[in-house]
Amino acid sequence: ITSTPSRKGFFELSIKNVGLVSGVLHSLSSGAEVGIRGPFGNGFPYEGVFGKNLLFVGGGIGLAPLRSLINNVLDNRDNFGRIIILYGARTPGDLAFKDEFKTWEDQPDVTMLVTVDRGDEKWTGNVGVVTTLFPKAGIESENAVAFVCGPPVMIPFVIKDLLKLGFTGDTIISTLERHMKCGVGKCGHCCIGHKYVCVDGPVFSYREMKAMME
Repeated sequence: ITSTPSRKGFFELSIKNVGLVSGVLHSLSSGAEVGIRGPFGNGFPYEGVFGKNLLFVGGGIGLAPLRSLINNVLDNRDNFGRIIILYGARTPGDLAFKDEFKTWEDQPDVTMLVTVDRGDEKWTGNVGVVTTLFPKAGIESENAVAFVCGPPVMIPFVIKDLLKLGFTGDTIISTLERHMKCGVGKCGHCCIGHKYVCVDGPVFSYREMKAMME
């Protein structure tokens, strides 16, 4: 879900064409009717981070859920402090929402840095995993909250570096939505410890995640 709460009158989903169902959805034409089930679980905290400096760290299609919060924050810019957006993808062709980057970075007191694992002959930007952007971004953990979303292999490395910078279990927020299946807490597929990701999540603080794994 990439809809922005502050922008009314429409509903947005970002769906990557990678399989049978997503392929069918991509083949639909304007005006086609589609059934929607959801949304399920919780979302990113919003009012609870008023007055905070915000750090967004996205990887690949993990920028899709972050986009909703980023746009909502920028539409209500006066409620927040400094904003840093760090985004990484495998290749330049895998970068999502490229047409919005300029709008984001042109907002007051916003830093946006992008990197790719492998550049091409036209790429002139950063090359490396997303954590290589941390030293370039001037990140400060005081009065700050970090939102992290990306492939599972990325998350532990990002959290490790955020902890080194002074972020805590309560100021690192991430998602476990890849574990969801039925969406209503019945199948047990997403049960981790005593939590159901589809009901209690998919958004958790790092402190909550650690408790779930114990």
